[in-house]
Amino acid sequence: MSEISVRRLNIDLSQGFPQHWLGGDAFRSQLFNALSMSFPLGEQFFIDSVRAAQPQISDPQLLQDIRGFIGQEATHRHLHAQYNEQLFRQGLKYVMEPWVRHRLRMSEKLSVRSNLAITMAYEHFTAIFADVLLRDKLETAAEPVKTLWEWHAVEETEHKAVAFDVYQATGGGYTLRVAWYVYVWLMFLIDVIGQTGNNLYRDGHLFKPKTWFSALGYLFGRKGLMWDLIPQGLSYLRTGFTPWDRDNGALASEWLQRRSGSYRVLQSAGDTEAV
Repeated sequence: MSEISVRRLNIDLSQGFPQHWLGGDAFRSQLFNALSMSFPLGEQFFIDSVRAAQPQISDPQLLQDIRGFIGQEATHRHLHAQYNEQLFRQGLKYVMEPWVRHRLRMSEKLSVRSNLAITMAYEHFTAIFADVLLRDKLETAAEPVKTLWEWHAVEETEHKAVAFDVYQATGGGYTLRVAWYVYVWLMFLIDVIGQTGNNLYRDGHLFKPKTWFSALGYLFGRKGLMWDLIPQGLSYLRTGFTPWDRDNGALASEWLQRRSGSYRVLQSAGDTEAV
């Protein structure tokens, strides 16, 4: 794996973007909007979980990877907060927030290793979505959201093994990893279904047949999301699983080369902290 770089994205979200920014499709746009709404809180939890384990790590390379992970997640949190502000101006609301904040408060009572297990389970989901996005290339998406999601997918791919490696280095085992993964599956489905449904309701498209046909096609069609989510999701249950079993780093490298004008690399720790 190459060095995990922290980048500043050259986009301006303050001017807004179309309500149905993903090819004019209400379902797909609101599904991704629902995911974005969860990121600022979720990514702060990921940062805190990995940072809490940092004193137990002695390997210099892993410590460097942790710094890269924290820097990347901080930039994701920052830009998705800006993105979400535009969603709220469009009339959407993060209705799952009280439920998510309750779970975050409960997580404060858990061990460092359990919070790492939760983090790497969510990181596996984001890695699957990142893989799908980088292959799909979001050709029909409007800017600047298209660039935001592709950049996010690239960096999720780059750091997809960090939480896993930290968990392994702190002595985490298979049983705890899988137990928390089952929990995360359930929470993920509740959060995404609940928030996407509310987005569509507020958008006025929840009860339109076109929305449901789009949902069925996107999730279960010939190249539907579930044909990636299910097999890649189940692969996590293997005893010898590692995040890089699916080596898609070339997809991330190709985007970084093709879109080199869309970002700049932050060189110093001071720049990283300023994001």
